[in-house]
Amino acid sequence: MQELKDRIVSEGRVLPGNIIKVDGFLNHRIDCAFMDRIAEEFSKYFDFSKIDLILTAEASGIALAAICALHYGKPMVFAKKAKSDNIEGGLYQSEIFSYTYKKKVTLLVSKDWIHPNDRVLLVDDFLARGEALRGLCEIVYAAGAELVGIGCAIEKGFQGGGDRLREAGINLHSLAIIEKAEPGNIEFRPDEA
Repeated sequence: MQELKDRIVSEGRVLPGNIIKVDGFLNHRIDCAFMDRIAEEFSKYFDFSKIDLILTAEASGIALAAICALHYGKPMVFAKKAKSDNIEGGLYQSEIFSYTYKKKVTLLVSKDWIHPNDRVLLVDDFLARGEALRGLCEIVYAAGAELVGIGCAIEKGFQGGGDRLREAGINLHSLAIIEKAEPGNIEFRPDEA
């Protein structure tokens, strides 16, 4: 998606540790109209008439997933990273390592909100090493639901998470794949044919 790539280059910053900072439009301050255009772009890769549920992880994926859900008229569920008193009944859970927080966390989804007949699309703002998405895949499989695919806005291709998910046979489409990131220089993987 060229508009996304242009905004990454013009508004994004590369911080030490290969952190790509795009919080001015994607995951802190949210440009909702732009997010809606991202949601529309996903229709090139996924048939939303064959999707029952959009699933993401707390917290930064929620905005994009919610806009996608609104755009396509689908329910959205997010995996929580901590059990709260308002979750009752059974849980699907998956342990992941959060590189953002440098610790293990457990993704939790109530069994009330994902079912064996659901066709699920995972949506996230960022994909680096792929731990959060791997954990969400585990939750979908544990529920006996069908994983339709993964739609991701930005992928850090040089960290390999997306390639591992594709090698596992998962239908993954990232709208901008960054191959190299250093201050003042961001290079993208050529778009898939």
